[in-house]
Amino acid sequence: MITQKHFLSALGFAFVAAWIAFGFGNALLCLLGAAAFYGATAVLEGEIDLGELQHRVRGTSAEATRPPVPSPYGNGPRVL
Repeated sequence: MITQKHFLSALGFAFVAAWIAFGFGNALLCLLGAAAFYGATAVLEGEIDLGELQHRVRGTSAEATRPPVPSPYGNGPRVL
């Protein structure tokens, strides 16, 4: 089983190898392309919920967008 430490070590090695072979700008583009495809795959597999992500970015919760539940006693004045 590959651990996160092993994966990140291999990613770092691949980035430095691409940097040496193609230059820093092209290596950075390779890294950005890999991140974009990783994100797209995570969305397709359901690991990332775009609706929840949108609420987090906006700073609102999912409950804040729902309409309030009507009271079973109506909206009239309260009489004691």
